[in-house]
Amino acid sequence: MKKYLNVLTILVLLTALGFLTRFHSTHTKYLIGQFIFTENKSLNVLTPGDVLSEGNGVILLEISERMNPPPLVLCSIESAARVYPERPVAFFMKGLPDINSTDYQAQARRTFPTLSSYENIYFFPLRMDELYAGTPLLDWYKKVNPKKERYWIHVSSDGLRFASTWKYGGLYLDADVISMQPIPHENFLAAETLSVCSSSVFELNRHHNFTWKCMEDFVKNYKGEVWGYQGPSLFTRIMKQWCVLPPFKNTEDVTCGNIPYLNPQRFYPIPWGAWKRYYEVWEELPSFNNSYSLHLWNYMNRKNEKMVVVGSNTLVEHLFQRYCPTTYASILNVTFHRKPHSPLISRA
Repeated sequence: MKKYLNVLTILVLLTALGFLTRFHSTHTKYLIGQFIFTENKSLNVLTPGDVLSEGNGVILLEISERMNPPPLVLCSIESAARVYPERPVAFFMKGLPDINSTDYQAQARRTFPTLSSYENIYFFPLRMDELYAGTPLLDWYKKVNPKKERYWIHVSSDGLRFASTWKYGGLYLDADVISMQPIPHENFLAAETLSVCSSSVFELNRHHNFTWKCMEDFVKNYKGEVWGYQGPSLFTRIMKQWCVLPPFKNTEDVTCGNIPYLNPQRFYPIPWGAWKRYYEVWEELPSFNNSYSLHLWNYMNRKNEKMVVVGSNTLVEHLFQRYCPTTYASILNVTFHRKPHSPLISRA
């Protein structure tokens, strides 16, 4: 009998021990899970993938380290946010620090108060290796020496516009493009001239085959020492593989394969050779009724230092007043508080 009780006691103890072990294990896993969840929740920051997940974003890039965008860049971002209020406008800046807090966007908005009132504008750090990951451009980026590149800012900008639209999809705009009205196409390419396809404004779906072909050509036929070879020239080369470039009739658009190909009037009613006209006074302001946006050719202005002159009645001043009023108001504010004898100008 005593022997039976001893065995029973041992069985009860083993059962209790097993229960306690399972309870401890389950409880420990629960606590660890709660800790991980809490930690992840505290680090639940907003990423470009979150904001651009629907593929309808507007993407602009700042390749340099500068953190004080000039008025023309601010106008480009603001005008896009105004024209596309239902679409996220993502501005990638190389000079921004990495995302490390949930209030990152709030901090960024305080850094750029001119744009802070537009809730559809988002600021993200531009990290080339992250955008190039998973594309043909990554190996090129790892091998290229920026110090030996004559047009490094420009060729890296060319590569990044392909990589970002491949990864996220959406509308790409150069930061010297002023938006005026919505573009009524989900996918499109645009003609810069009758024989050149533009790389300054285009929209393609995420993982579009055209974008992949552009990245392959970028690497295979790389000529960074030739201005525009990785940009408009590359787009034109791929377009010619895609279709026979169709002729335009008046201001009508055409189609290249299954991609709408927009008339030069849509974005380039003032061609690059006449870019100074934006900074001139017109007897009668153009209506731009056939245009969706305007490319102001800021690269052509890199040495001439043309300005937005307050009260000058130039075309560019009228464009700022109408399409980026907050940016224009900030210029007025700076002008109003200028030091004595300082010029009434603000660089575009």
